[in-house]
Amino acid sequence: MELLMPALGYFVWTLVAFLIVFFILKKFAWKPILSTLSEREKNIADSIAAAEKVKVEMAQMKSENEALMVKAREERSQMLKEAKELKDKIVNEAKEQAKVEAGKIMSDAQASIEQQKNAALTDVKNSIGNMVIEVTEKVIRRELASKSEQENYIRTLANDLGTIGKN
Repeated sequence: MELLMPALGYFVWTLVAFLIVFFILKKFAWKPILSTLSEREKNIADSIAAAEKVKVEMAQMKSENEALMVKAREERSQMLKEAKELKDKIVNEAKEQAKVEAGKIMSDAQASIEQQKNAALTDVKNSIGNMVIEVTEKVIRRELASKSEQENYIRTLANDLGTIGKN
């Protein structure tokens, strides 16, 4: 049992050494250790509070970001809608302008056709007038030759004109 129970002398000196170390630690080390521990505890609490604050700020930023995304989508749809309306307007204006141009071209073409028709009629009238002058000239020349020949020639011409009118 001696091995389990130390001698009384060892026990007393161990107790004295412990108490001396305890008082020295209490006098010189206990306050710095406690202040360091409380400072560390305060730093940990501040870090946790800062982390919570950052977490709240991040949640707020996320909601702001989502609101900005919704607004950006709305603006994009509005811009696309305006662009489509502008495109439709430009297309309709182009169609109207094309219709106006086509109408102008048609009226110009009709006017040109009418002018060419009138020119052709004028040419025909001039040709007929020239023929009449030639016939008259021939009749006058024959008249100078003899009266009976002139009458025969006029009858021949009248018969020719009668057969031409029937065809």
